[in-house]
Formats: sequence, structure tokens, C-alpha cells
Amino acid sequence: MSSPSRDDAFFLRAHSRPTSCFTYRNLHQLRTYTPRNPLRVIAHIDLDAFYAQCEMVRLSTPRDIPLAVQQWDSLIAVNYAARPFGVSRMITAKDAKARCPTLQTPHVATFREGEGGKWTYRDHSEVNIQTDKVSLDPYRAESKKIMAAMKEALRGWAEYMDQRGCGEKGAHGVREEYEHLVRVEKGGIDEVFVDLSALVFVTLMQRYPMLQEMEEKKELSEKLPVPPTTVLEWAAEDSLVDLDAGEVEEDDPDWDDVVMLIGAEIVRSVRQAVWEQLKYTCSGGIARNKMLAKLGSACNKPNKQTIVRNRAVQQFLGGFSFTKIRMLGGKLGKQVATIWDTDQVSELLHVPLVQLKAKLNDDTGTWLYEVIRGNDYSEVNTGTQIKSMLSAKSFRPSINSEAQAERWLRIFAADIYGRLVEEGVLEHKRRPTVISLHHRTSGQTKSRQVPIPTGKTIDEALLYDLSKALLSQVLNGGRIWPCANLSLTVSGFEDGLVGNQSLFGFFSQGAHGDISSKPPLSWTHSPTDREQAGELEPVKRRKIGHSSSINGFFAESFNPHDDETDNAETLPPYELDEAFTCPTYTCPRCEKAVPETERTEHEDWHFAKDLDSQQRRATIIKSTQASTTKGRRKVEKGQTRLAFG
Repeated sequence: MSSPSRDDAFFLRAHSRPTSCFTYRNLHQLRTYTPRNPLRVIAHIDLDAFYAQCEMVRLSTPRDIPLAVQQWDSLIAVNYAARPFGVSRMITAKDAKARCPTLQTPHVATFREGEGGKWTYRDHSEVNIQTDKVSLDPYRAESKKIMAAMKEALRGWAEYMDQRGCGEKGAHGVREEYEHLVRVEKGGIDEVFVDLSALVFVTLMQRYPMLQEMEEKKELSEKLPVPPTTVLEWAAEDSLVDLDAGEVEEDDPDWDDVVMLIGAEIVRSVRQAVWEQLKYTCSGGIARNKMLAKLGSACNKPNKQTIVRNRAVQQFLGGFSFTKIRMLGGKLGKQVATIWDTDQVSELLHVPLVQLKAKLNDDTGTWLYEVIRGNDYSEVNTGTQIKSMLSAKSFRPSINSEAQAERWLRIFAADIYGRLVEEGVLEHKRRPTVISLHHRTSGQTKSRQVPIPTGKTIDEALLYDLSKALLSQVLNGGRIWPCANLSLTVSGFEDGLVGNQSLFGFFSQGAHGDISSKPPLSWTHSPTDREQAGELEPVKRRKIGHSSSINGFFAESFNPHDDETDNAETLPPYELDEAFTCPTYTCPRCEKAVPETERTEHEDWHFAKDLDSQQRRATIIKSTQASTTKGRRKVEKGQTRLAFG
């Protein structure tokens, strides 16, 4: 008698053992990205010390050579070879070199007044703060290449699995189907979220074909058979979070363990592709949702990945202060810590839901109860788009002539145009409809805006000409010198003839986040602010305003002013693996700690944001008044004039 085939053995073994905790419905939901599916697989991939790596790649610096990226007298990124010397981003370049005499400190690229808006790397840029403006273009270019490499690695995995399981489809069919297998959300210049659920489903069907056969014959509510293995082979670089109390590794795995193993394999292949092609290392986190995946990716930097299995969630979160969890690092976190006299997740778990609701409110209490138990139902959002772009400069000392202002406007126009090209303005995919100029002097700010002509091609010259016209309007008002801050903004983006398609546009478009996942707070932020600003930001995720709701815990929702992140040279985002070592100032508006030396610039940033909000409100009011009075009376001249104009 012949021995049973692999599939027959699987079938016999599955029916001779207890059933799985999961159903055929859970298996089916992998294909539909259901946010509450317990078999869901989400990855967060984060570049290690990204700005430092960019300079190391540019300069061909060996990985064991200490290097820190300099911006004026500050450090904005520190590689891992420099950190044992006590070098961090919160000390000056001078102090860093005293601690590590062999430290390399390349300065970021800069635009220079009078050079036509072209950035370059310069020697001794730190002394040219009055004439130069930081450029992020080199880092955006590297980010684009890295994201493309990740995309191709994911495509390669999907095509390989499809070809093995469905070879008769042909390359075209495989490619078409692949467009629905992965969702990617760019969380910033150096990070992405990936919903791997559908891709994991394809891999499961290829590796365990009996699942597909049995799925067609079973009711969705029926339990799956247990996996045909008692041991899962994890790679050496996979850091597994210890299991919860009462769970042991010797227990047979269930399908939630299997899907995490597959997710880890996919993420490892993506990270390896980035290294082999571009020589960048990145860390990964794999879990059942975005919150856990993001926390996981920061746990074992650099160049490793952390897997948070379902059986390890409480063990994982139990070691955290809940103030490390997004949305609990500001006012709400302080309030909760004060009420219960603890900031530990493990201690807050003992607080009943009814008490959380009573002390906070129903929505906040329920949200907090779910979050500290590792429940986050926010979706990976592939449809994010910027709504505006800003380029600006705070002058120290102030500038005093129209000629100087025009030279800076040329730089701003070139800076914004470069980003518009990335957004697809040349292919008519997206274009802004409004250009605005803000000018500040002696505590007074003047703002002007005009529509961008629809019949003209947007290029650097057009933006510059429009900005000069706006400056002339400001000059006509008198008393504008000396100028302490000047900024240029384009906004009101519209889709063009072709329709916008982002870097990952070939992936399927995700729906908006599940409303049940929305925390009760009104904080929002912009995940792409860092790479779109004209300068570098002082914090990892700046809270930039208030709105009525937010798209889920770790939903990475985009603010309507996505690209207006900075108007002065400041420090870059703090990474989770970075220690803070110098005095900071806590902003009362956004609850963020910034270097005391950067306090003025941070307040300038808020000022610029307020300005733009007022400008937008005035535009809306003007439009409303015009429509309501049409046919009855003409809007009086000066009716919507801004108070600060």
C-alpha cells in the first residue's frame, strides 16, 4: 500500500487533533483586510537613523565609522557607531566632537541666497545660517528609491507565490491580481506600514492547499483544523516577544502563529532587498495591528525585526509606560497618570471599564480600555495625499530689502516646484490652485494670496513671478522692513486629467478607518510633514492642531495642511531609540518637548500654522458671503480683510 501524500497526511492529522481557535470566516477575512480579523498581519518597516545612513551612503562611509549629520550647530541624526561615545542629537556639534574626536559631521545640503534655488553640499555650511536654507531634497530622493525597492520586493514575493500556485494565469494575470494583495501606507520619509493579510493568505493557500479545498466545502462558522506542525522555524534575526503568562513555547502553534511567521518572512525579504540594492538597513515590527507593529519595530534596532504574536501581546505591552503609546504621550496620558497614580500599562489593566468611563468619559474610557489591551482597528491607508506645501525662512538677523526678499522667493519657488514634480504636476496628475505669501515684521504679519492660473503650466518661473507679485502687494502696504520671516505656500490641490497615483498607487485603495477604532481625542498630525518641509522638524510626530475626530489609533491620518511643517531651521524627529540629554522646552500648545535653543523657531512654526488657518477661514467666509449675496447685493470692499493684514 502506498504511503499517503503530503495533503492526505495533512488531512488525517488535522482531523485527529483538536480544532483551531479560528474559523474559515477568519481565513476568508484575510483577503478582505478586515480590521477586526484576529489573523490580520500588519508590518511597520522603519529605516535606521535614516538621515545618517543617507550621508553614509553618499560618502561611502563604513558602518563602523562614527558619523552625525550636522545642521548649523546642531546634530539631526547620529549613526549607531557614534552612540557608544555619548553622541546624541540633543547636544551640539562641538560637544559631540569633544566626546568623539573621530566623529564625521557632514552638514546637510542647503539652498543659498542668490544662487537661483539650487541646493548643494558645502564646506563649513554651519557658519552660513544667514544666507542658507536647509534642503531635504537629497533625503526625499533616497526615500523614493527605498520605497521603490520595497515595492518591487513585495511584488516579487506575490508573483512567486502566485506562479507556484496558479501558474496558468501568466505574468499579466499575476500582476493584475497582485495589485489587490498588498496595502502600503507611507508613514514618513523613513517608514511605512504594510497590511500583509491578503499576501499572507495567498502564501497560506500555496503552502497548505488543503485549506483551499476544505474552505470550499465548509461553513464559514466552522473551526479550522490545527496547523500540520508542532514547531515553527523562526530566523535568527526574528526577535520574538516572550509569551504571556500561562503560555509556553512547547504548546502547538495555531494559525495566528503561522501567519506571523509568514509575515516575518515577507518583511525579512523586503529588508534584505533594500540592503542589497541600496545599502540601507531597516528594522521591522510584525503584529496584528499598526500600534503593536510600530512599537515592535523600535524594540530591537538596528537591523532586526520584532514579532509580537497574539499570545504575547500582554507580555509586550506590560513592560511599557502607557505614555509611550501614541495619543497617550500628551495631556490625556498625564491626566490618566495623575488619576491612577501610575504610568504603567500593567497596573492600568486592573482598572475596570466602568471606572475608566466614570473618570474620563464613555468614549475615552472605552478607547483606553481597548488600547492598553493591544486592540487597534485602524486600517492601513493607501490614499493619503498632501493638501499644501510650504517653504519658509526665519531670518536672524532680519532682512531689509526687496532684493533680498526676492532672492529668497526664488529659493522657495524652486523648493516647492521640486516637490510638485514628485507629486505629478508634470504628468497633470495633481496641481495646486492657490499660492500664498506670508511676511512678518515687528510682530505684525501680512498675508496675500492669488489663484494659480489654470491655463498655464506650473513651473519654477511661474511660481516665482506669482510670489513677486504678492510681495509687491505687501510692499504697497508700507512698514514691512525689517522682515523676520518670509514664507510661500501652495494649496488647494486638485486631481488632474490622469488622476493622482502615489508611489504605491498600484496597490489597492483602502477604505477609511473603522469608526470604532477612532480615539475620542481631537489630535491630528501629518506623517509626511518631515520630508515635505523646507527644513527638518524638532519632533518625531508633531501635533499640529485640533479637529473633530481622528482616523483611528495609529491611523496616521493626514492633516489638511500636510506639507506646512516648518518655517525655520530646527532639529529633526526624535527616534524611539534615541536618548534625550539636554534641557528642553515643553510647548503648551502641542505638548511637545523641543530644545530650549529652538524654542523661538518652534513658536514660529505655530505662528505660521495659525496664519494659514486664518487665511483659509477668510477664504471660506468670502466664498460663502459671495454666494449668499449673489443677486441681492455686492460684497462690500474690505469686508473679509484679515485683521493681521
